[in-house]
Amino acid sequence: MPPPERAPAGFWLRYAAWSLDAACLLPLVLLLGWPILGAAAEQAEAALRAVVAGMTQQLDSFVAAGQSPLAMALALLSDPRMTSAVGQLSSALTTLLLAPPLLYALLACLWSLAFESSRWQATPGKRAFGLIVADGHGNRLALPRVLTRFAAAGLSWLTLNLGHAMALLAPHLALHDRLSGTRVLADSARRVLPTWGRGWLLLQAIAGVLSVAWLFLALRDWTQTLLAQALGAA
Repeated sequence: MPPPERAPAGFWLRYAAWSLDAACLLPLVLLLGWPILGAAAEQAEAALRAVVAGMTQQLDSFVAAGQSPLAMALALLSDPRMTSAVGQLSSALTTLLLAPPLLYALLACLWSLAFESSRWQATPGKRAFGLIVADGHGNRLALPRVLTRFAAAGLSWLTLNLGHAMALLAPHLALHDRLSGTRVLADSARRVLPTWGRGWLLLQAIAGVLSVAWLFLALRDWTQTLLAQALGAA
């Protein structure tokens, strides 16, 4: 049987495939990163409690003494306990913000190297949608080319996804495709996003809205709890 005729895959097919791979990798990120993230979260909570408590105590004492807000600010900046708490909070937040994407990038690199250089020419997400990654002639990529493509994809992310958005327009090449001389190709008979793929995108949209709402409420409740504890201890 001759190989299927292929053409450049559109943006939404590519995004659906990427998000399916991401759904496979995120549990691994949480599993491997939990010891670091859990410790950083505990450090952040303890440091934030110390900052709030210190500011509350300083505020009470300065209001009672009738001193100016500027004097209070200078005292806070020179307080070694406050400086230490702020430093610990900054360190913990940096870990919480940077560790997950760095760990994800490492796993995604290994994921891409293993699958896109294989006879599949595709990660499991791309394979589920009938996509392959190839050079300009449709040939299988060697490991160095896959690595080059993955490194170039970093520029597509650093451009605030404008590099990915380039795939919206014909010939459907993202920035990293152009830089690495590669293509994402779809079976000509399967270039339309299937029904289950549309459902997958809808599920992501719903999950995104619910996640933002949950995060907002969780942060609000956490902040109120910390303030109440600090005021109660003052």
